[in-house]
Amino acid sequence: MRVLIQLRPSPDVVAAVAAPDLAATTADVTDDLPGVVLDHSFAPVALPRARPAAPGGDPLSLHQPLVFSMAPEEASVLVRGEISDDEGSARMALLPGRVRDVIAVYADPLIETSLTCGGSPPVGTWQDVERLLRVPELRAGGYDGSGVALAVCDTGVNAAHVTEHLGRDVTVDAERSFVPAGVSGKPGEFAVDHGTMCAFDTLIAAPRASLVDVPILLSRRQGGTVMDGLLSDAVAAFAHLRTVLDAQPAASRALVVSNSWGSFSPLWDLPPGVAGNYSDSAAHPFNIIVGSLEQAGADILFAAGNCGTECKDRRCAFPGRPIVGANSHPQVLSIGGVDTNGERVGYSSQGPGRLSDRKPDVCSYTHFAGSKAFGDDVPDSGTSAACPVAAGLVAAIRTRWPASRLTPSQLRTLMHRTAEDRSTVGFDYDYGYGIADTAALLAALRRREERLRA
Repeated sequence: MRVLIQLRPSPDVVAAVAAPDLAATTADVTDDLPGVVLDHSFAPVALPRARPAAPGGDPLSLHQPLVFSMAPEEASVLVRGEISDDEGSARMALLPGRVRDVIAVYADPLIETSLTCGGSPPVGTWQDVERLLRVPELRAGGYDGSGVALAVCDTGVNAAHVTEHLGRDVTVDAERSFVPAGVSGKPGEFAVDHGTMCAFDTLIAAPRASLVDVPILLSRRQGGTVMDGLLSDAVAAFAHLRTVLDAQPAASRALVVSNSWGSFSPLWDLPPGVAGNYSDSAAHPFNIIVGSLEQAGADILFAAGNCGTECKDRRCAFPGRPIVGANSHPQVLSIGGVDTNGERVGYSSQGPGRLSDRKPDVCSYTHFAGSKAFGDDVPDSGTSAACPVAAGLVAAIRTRWPASRLTPSQLRTLMHRTAEDRSTVGFDYDYGYGIADTAALLAALRRREERLRA
């Protein structure tokens, strides 16, 4: 069983791992852990300590203001390893506290892309999505993604394919991209696949954004499927994205992170309530690092998943509440799917979420003819397409409203308030707050700008 092991070594070691200009190794952190086969190909990751901002707060709740400290005496370090499946539960219970420096051991579950079920034809085209997102109005207002880093965390991007089918030049920022250890290939030059579809869809609304290629789903494990990935590589990728964000000038900070993947089965995880669980645990390192990246100024979007009751993906195995882990994080936008007629697609996962009840947040467009990543007649589909479409809209807004002017939390609230309501109750578990509405969002931003000038 693959696991993430959280340790608190000496402050000097923590500082070395956290330093962006140093390349610490697992051997620098620990020599040996009993019962664990350490993965020395995985670069250790510094994990900030999360604490309630107000005295007396719940140390395990994400539904409150948090402060994240990377001070060497407070932060910890994550390494990756493998323990025996037969004795996994016992060792998971015994390892923390019995071995020096070990704080906790967490599940490192498989993650996979959010594809759709069925073979229904596309509903509309990407040009229809462009019209529904009011892209000409966005461009006229100077909202085109210029200066915005747009990270696509997926199977890698093929920039040539996107350029050919979008009809526009594509910028891939190779220097700020991240390729996990053991994955071969260069940013922007990976095989045409799911990540290329996602990249295409982000650029519908934000054609001038700079793509940051993060092919975490190309990670492999023996015996896994083509789309297998490990959550530990996502932890490492988000730690890298924090360095990308911190390197940006504070006044113009703009990083949007699109994630069209998730965990589909409790069999890939430890049971809820068991130490180390991911799906329901706010304390899992990935959920902590997601919160810290958002607080630093990044907009993080996740696909809600394709486990809707009418047409769920064959991999969906959670008996209920299928929006799990970071896909249901209170500090991210969880995106459901509608077709270009504004109707929810049957595979779009319904809430409530596991970490946050009110999920999905909003819906965006999917199941349209677009990237042709999977063939001429195959639509860009699933909440996998809806998420990057919404990420492109967020990136467009960030052109003129960096995080210094509008925090990720404030932008999420605006998107909730301006969404086109699809029910009579304001929020529902099918559509969230409704369909992301560009015109209403722009109007709200104009009112906000007028107040700031007054």
